[in-house]
Amino acid sequence: MTYQPYEIINSAAKSQWLVICDHATNVVPDIVNGGDLGIAAADMQRHIAYDIGAKGVAQALGTILQAPVVCSNFSRLVIDPNRGEDDPTLLMKLYDGTIIEANRFADDAEINRRLDAFHRPYHRAVAEMAAALDHPVILSIHSFTPQLKAGPTRPWQIGVLSAEDRRFTDPLLARLRCESDLCVGDNQPYRGDLPGDAIDRHALQHGRLNALIELRNDLIATQEDQQKWAVRLAPILQDTLKGLSV
Repeated sequence: MTYQPYEIINSAAKSQWLVICDHATNVVPDIVNGGDLGIAAADMQRHIAYDIGAKGVAQALGTILQAPVVCSNFSRLVIDPNRGEDDPTLLMKLYDGTIIEANRFADDAEINRRLDAFHRPYHRAVAEMAAALDHPVILSIHSFTPQLKAGPTRPWQIGVLSAEDRRFTDPLLARLRCESDLCVGDNQPYRGDLPGDAIDRHALQHGRLNALIELRNDLIATQEDQQKWAVRLAPILQDTLKGLSV
């Protein structure tokens, strides 16, 4: 089977939602250092390589929301599709205590080669799917580690990231905060306003409603938990959208 840098699920679905998962897999294609980034296998299973559980949640949400889902098919350590092309963290050389050996000496030519092979095709796929929908709402699914090696524990179960367009995220946060068992973060565990990132490219620059949802990865480590979170989130997302007048 020919390698593709992205996967599209439910491609024929025509709801208003478009679900994307920028950090869906930890795949290192063979054309990148023979398929090996030069780090331990255990590190490739950590949050530094991909967003654990996010793809399963995105797929389940796509089914419930009757929405197309676009997932990356390469590790964020190969090149990060949720960064602008001029972002200094586009190609990570050190991440949460791990040196990424295959990236240490990557020059501009190598970065551009990876952009052409992975980053740009993924974004073309997202752009084409968004253009095919009527007034799409971009829903980006991510996950975060409960604690970085040198950081404090993170109490949030879920975070909603946003930039200046909060038409959808403010009512979504209000709705999530009605859930008494949830600790909900607003632009936590980090901010969601990186110029050139996926939401900027496919939502903000087009005036589209959007949200980036971060789930703590220990809560979505299993397929069962991924499904449970999708089932829980879908009606909240749908009710939030119904309540808007835009």
